[in-house]
Amino acid sequence: MEEKILTGKKHGMAALFGILLLNALGIVGIVAGANMDENPVLIAGGIVVLVFATFLWAGLKVLRPQEALVLTLFGKYIGTLKGEGFYYVNPFCSSFNPAAKTKLSQSGDVGKAVSGTTDDIGNRISLKVMTLNNSRQKINDCLGNPVEIGIAVTWKIVDTAKAVFNVDNYKEFLSLQCDSALRDIVRLYPYDAAPNVDTTGDGVADEGSLRGSSEIVAGRIRDEIQKRVGEAGMEIVEARITYLAYATEIAAVMLQRQQASAIIDARKMIVDGAVGMVEMALERLSENNMVELDEERKAAMVSNLLVVLCGNRDAQPVVNSGSLY
Repeated sequence: MEEKILTGKKHGMAALFGILLLNALGIVGIVAGANMDENPVLIAGGIVVLVFATFLWAGLKVLRPQEALVLTLFGKYIGTLKGEGFYYVNPFCSSFNPAAKTKLSQSGDVGKAVSGTTDDIGNRISLKVMTLNNSRQKINDCLGNPVEIGIAVTWKIVDTAKAVFNVDNYKEFLSLQCDSALRDIVRLYPYDAAPNVDTTGDGVADEGSLRGSSEIVAGRIRDEIQKRVGEAGMEIVEARITYLAYATEIAAVMLQRQQASAIIDARKMIVDGAVGMVEMALERLSENNMVELDEERKAAMVSNLLVVLCGNRDAQPVVNSGSLY
């Protein structure tokens, strides 16, 4: 289904004046017929004109900026009205929007639901950029750890005919495709960077992760959703991760693991620094020939310095008042 834009229909004001004129003529005919000894011809003609003018009101359409109306005539798609203005179309035309009463967690779905599918106000299609705040999902990452993740998808309609006729309900269709695309992408990544994990599919292990590569993950989610909803006439502007955490049943254990990993990294840094300081101390003593130490004394000095530098508490100094040897 291809979109057809109806042009040359902005005759709403002229049609309005014509309808008002027909209403006036119908009223004048009825009144004149009643005053002329109840002339049935004039009265009947006035009634017919008045009924016909009343029927013509259905052809008046008003659109605000970034709104559209998909029009059908006896079930056949005849075109779409786009852009603000006052239009006049065939009074038999009806507007169609299957998602008019759908309520999701997204911008635009606020207020009371419209009643009836033939109401032009409720059947208007918004062409503005919309935001879908998809509900949080529990998904297993590539290591099998359950994580909870939520995304916000920014989207808009670019083809009204595809959105209305190619899918049953384009809002629900978008929401379901977001869920599916999110699962397909998240399962490729670990929550944190892990060894021997290929997240790009090139056969080479990398450091991609949900927590550390959020921009890349969001971009892949956007591209995946766009592939799925293109046939529905929608464009995905952006997808962002709004919530990311381990599932509650493993959150405490994973926190302990992160704390242990942080402690190990800190200890490694402390040991590296302490070894460097001991080496520097021995080199300085050897260069200046301040003290000649045998291997046993060097080992004792290294041991004492490492205990002092790597300890969790401040060292208690002991003053040696006797001979070094």
